[in-house]
Amino acid sequence: MKVLFYGTKSYDRQSFEKELVDYPEVQIEFVETNLTPVTAALAQGYDAVCAFVNADVSPMTLEILRGLGVGLVLMRCAGFDAVNVDYAKQVGMKVTRVPAYSPEAIAEHAMALALAANRRVHKGYNRVRDNNFDLTGLVGETLHGKTAGIIGTGRIGAALCRICKGFGMTVLGSDLYPNQSLVDQGVVDEYVDYDTIYEKSDLISLHAFLNEESHHMINDESIAKMKDGVIFVNTGRGGLVDTQALIRGIISGKIGAAGLDVYEEENENVYQDRAGEVIDSVTARLCSFPNVVMTSHQAFFTNEALGEIARVTLDNAKAYADGTDFVERSVVC
Repeated sequence: MKVLFYGTKSYDRQSFEKELVDYPEVQIEFVETNLTPVTAALAQGYDAVCAFVNADVSPMTLEILRGLGVGLVLMRCAGFDAVNVDYAKQVGMKVTRVPAYSPEAIAEHAMALALAANRRVHKGYNRVRDNNFDLTGLVGETLHGKTAGIIGTGRIGAALCRICKGFGMTVLGSDLYPNQSLVDQGVVDEYVDYDTIYEKSDLISLHAFLNEESHHMINDESIAKMKDGVIFVNTGRGGLVDTQALIRGIISGKIGAAGLDVYEEENENVYQDRAGEVIDSVTARLCSFPNVVMTSHQAFFTNEALGEIARVTLDNAKAYADGTDFVERSVVC
């Protein structure tokens, strides 16, 4: 079973090579270039390709891969937005993912962003480095006793609900499929609709799926319904938020602090070092606000998560070679 890994970073190589000792039937080659229609031809002679969330697995890419005899696309991430699933089905290709490699890691990062933005930790750190110990402009809000609104209460959202409870917060959940067990356990105080989340929450965190209905669910209208000075966090998908509306909300003071691990313009930048370039982007504008903290899609990035990603991906590669069942809930098509 030969697999070509696209978009490889040093940490990918390390985590997968560590697990490969238990998968002698799987052979891996790593390339740094990302998977696109232009680079798909590199997969000549391979049974499968492995890609990440920033790949371009469009119909053209899939057509080239299928023509080369590639039958499996292994997405080493939970999301599969980058894959044209309908076309993959049409040409008879299998697509798998890693459905839940570390929900706690992402939830912990979401809270870290909320705390850093709310308490201006990044600004305070930079001041101390410059021997500036003034506290002006660094005041934040105490989370204890406040209300957290969690949009999407799957594994990640549920993990954040537990964290918020540990902070002594009231937790409101909103989900198309409410999890009553979270209410029974006292993790979620109540399930409510989106408008109630906006109106009552002091902290709002997004963990919803991105689709046509949820695209730009955070917009001028929804932001106007939020409390003044709300703490807003997005570790879900950039497309859930209308970035220009978010900027307007920050400027108006409606959004008092924002922590963003994902954003609409990230695809060209994610996991790339562009430090030597001049980039005209909305990212630079967001970073100019003192109450905004941004990271580069790193909420998942822990040793435990990387290990789980490697194991599930290799299990699926082995299952494809052996003709056995893929890992549960990992099959996209």
